[in-house]
Amino acid sequence: MKLVRSDIFGDDIEWTTFIDAIDAGHALPAAQIHDAFLGPPGRTLLSRAAWIEGLGFGVKNVTVIADNAANGLPTVQGGMQVFDECNGILRAVIESDLVTNLKTASDSALGAKYLAKPDSQTMLVIGAGRVAANIVAAYQKAFPELQEFLIWNRTQSKAQTLADQLQSNGLSVTAVDDLPASVARADIITTATMSTNPILNGAWVKPGTHVDLIGAFRAEMREADDTLLQKARIFVDSRDTTLHHIGELKIPLETGAITEADILADLYQLKQGMSGRASPDDITVFKNGGGAHLDLMIACAILDLV
Repeated sequence: MKLVRSDIFGDDIEWTTFIDAIDAGHALPAAQIHDAFLGPPGRTLLSRAAWIEGLGFGVKNVTVIADNAANGLPTVQGGMQVFDECNGILRAVIESDLVTNLKTASDSALGAKYLAKPDSQTMLVIGAGRVAANIVAAYQKAFPELQEFLIWNRTQSKAQTLADQLQSNGLSVTAVDDLPASVARADIITTATMSTNPILNGAWVKPGTHVDLIGAFRAEMREADDTLLQKARIFVDSRDTTLHHIGELKIPLETGAITEADILADLYQLKQGMSGRASPDDITVFKNGGGAHLDLMIACAILDLV
């Protein structure tokens, strides 16, 4: 049994390996998954389990504590267990932040490869935490044509800190303070916040933009407003983990702002060849809901490398 710590790769992450692992995982039989959420808003125990024929069993247990950042503690903490498909032997325990960080950014980058315009040049990241830094790194590999990254955060100093960090890696990154104007400039927009109310207004989004929604993971959380969803072609990584569980889609489905027919495809369907972007002017939205099956795909890719 292996114990894999979160710092095993350091900053030397081959993002294309993990993006490809999720893509390949969707060519396997559809996963069986189960999620459990416990705790009050802002303090969650999240347990996610999956079985995928060809990969095996995986269970990830994490706590998500919104106030931890203010106290100098990680927001998400936990671990993942991977079990052999045939004999059930515990193959490994992997620190959850390694799996989650690789999974989240790779999931979104894969969605964008299916849905965003290949020649996208400007990307806006809303949020300035660890997810935002990983997103920039993963998208840079998935979209070589990206030339400019914009960072916006409610706390401008955090956006500047992240921009300075990424600039030291040789990227063209700017911290911005005008969100509507920055949205209007972007070819790709990623939201990675803990917002419970929409922060991204669809009226700001220009034709042809790809929007990648990451932050919302509970029933009361949203980052995009109804206007954006109503004018976009909507896709998800998994119908099972998003539609009736995460507020991003659950709330507008319940109010009638959108219907289930508006959710055009998930990653399994996109992998099978279902159409994504229909024209250069389409606005596409991809809801990154995570999911234990994605954790398992990433965990197996990690174990192939260690």
